[in-house]
Amino acid sequence: MADDETKKPAAEPEVEKNADATDSEPSGAPAATPKKQAQRTRAPPPKVRAKEAAGKKSIEETDVPKAPHRPTLDPETKRLLSVRDAIDDRRPVFGRQAANRYWRIGRWGAWRRPRGLQSKQRRHYGYRAELVSIGYSSPALVRFRTPSGFVPIMVQTPRDLEGLNAQRDAAIIGRTVGTRRRLVLEESARKKGIHVLNPLLKEREEE
Repeated sequence: MADDETKKPAAEPEVEKNADATDSEPSGAPAATPKKQAQRTRAPPPKVRAKEAAGKKSIEETDVPKAPHRPTLDPETKRLLSVRDAIDDRRPVFGRQAANRYWRIGRWGAWRRPRGLQSKQRRHYGYRAELVSIGYSSPALVRFRTPSGFVPIMVQTPRDLEGLNAQRDAAIIGRTVGTRRRLVLEESARKKGIHVLNPLLKEREEE
């Protein structure tokens, strides 16, 4: 009995130590290691950063007007465009005289009026090709317009973009313009909301 009484007080300090440990640290929650703390402060992956940057960029570019893919047309212009399409469907092929005989004449498809005194094409023989005449032309108000209805305007410098109407005109960058100036022109047209018919960098369609 004396031995048992002497052993009981010795176990009490161990219980107190365990109680102190449970008060300081909750049960079931392991202590945070230095490795996990480093993971918490780690930077986001590159894909997440790219998405965040794209979101910020889109918010900044909300003030920039978006270039229309189609012009704003009145009913009369739309009607004339449909008339022009009908005329294009029934317009014949204007073949140059002797184009089927000499490759050097017919390779470019350039038209020349026949001038020979005995030319069967000049005298409108039925088995010869038709001659170009004003009756085959399209309506004057929609002549030289694009199929969508834009009025194409040649552009070579940023100053040429100042007088363009974004709802009616579209820019065509000249073929002699270099790549560096072309990129500057495309950026200026994008900021002004002007549609470019021959862009070097095509916009990716949003899914």
